[in-house]
Amino acid sequence: MGRGRAARGGPRDIVLASHLKPLDLQDKLGARNQPWNRCARSLSTKDSVQVGLSQHSHSKPKTAAEFSRDWRRYYSTEAEKYSFLLNLGGQLLGNIFCAEIGFGYLGEFLVILCNNFQRTDGQAIYWILLHLSQTQRFDLNVDFLSSSEREKGMKLFQMLLQVLDGSPGLSSEEELEGAEDVAKKVCAAEEVVNIAMVQKLMEAYKLSKCC
Repeated sequence: MGRGRAARGGPRDIVLASHLKPLDLQDKLGARNQPWNRCARSLSTKDSVQVGLSQHSHSKPKTAAEFSRDWRRYYSTEAEKYSFLLNLGGQLLGNIFCAEIGFGYLGEFLVILCNNFQRTDGQAIYWILLHLSQTQRFDLNVDFLSSSEREKGMKLFQMLLQVLDGSPGLSSEEELEGAEDVAKKVCAAEEVVNIAMVQKLMEAYKLSKCC
């Protein structure tokens, strides 16, 4: 009787298991290679993330889609995003967003640049702001800035002007001599920024009469 029940249940079991797929060799090997040690598992995950970031650091986005992917995936803190913007530089950012600065990035850029501002980065930041202002539909992007983003933008320009106050130019070549970022060294060879240039750029951002 037991054998008969097993035989009758056989086709039913086959039907119920028909959706299951056999394990691939890779799946079997992957399961076998899982570390038993909990600490080892966490360390291996951390190492893989660091390897991914180091590999990514050698390439730069060329389109807005690539920038958006990298911005969200690889850079989680303001400090990381600040360094990313400086390393890309104004000209590349202008090319990336030549059609439009989408996804509310303009306001986010202003906040990050303001919160992490360094005196020796002043000229690099100016060129970033300038090239962004030359993108299409820029006026519309400015109109959509929130009040807090406008305040950060105004504070950023004020810090740029303070750096210029009493000095012939912003972030002179001597100040940038020890800079490691390529973008800063490129800016050293550009035209030295003066107060008039910053004030004109403030007008483009519609911040000259703000606050």
